[in-house]
Amino acid sequence: MSRDDLIHLEGAVTRTLGGGQMEVETEQGHTLRAVLSGRMKRFKIKVLVGDKVRVSVSPYDLSHGLITYRLK
Repeated sequence: MSRDDLIHLEGAVTRTLGGGQMEVETEQGHTLRAVLSGRMKRFKIKVLVGDKVRVSVSPYDLSHGLITYRLK
């Protein structure tokens, strides 16, 4: 699956879970688990509880996603 096929949602980080996972509540009211993308790990971008983020979600599994961008 290419990067263009992913669904991009915006939301806020509500909890930090173990293993680098975070719980994100989207603007539509859905809650999903997400991990930092490789680029965010590579450039050491920190994401804390309360930060607004952009999450890329596969259309096949809407309960898991990748945090691809931290909004300002």
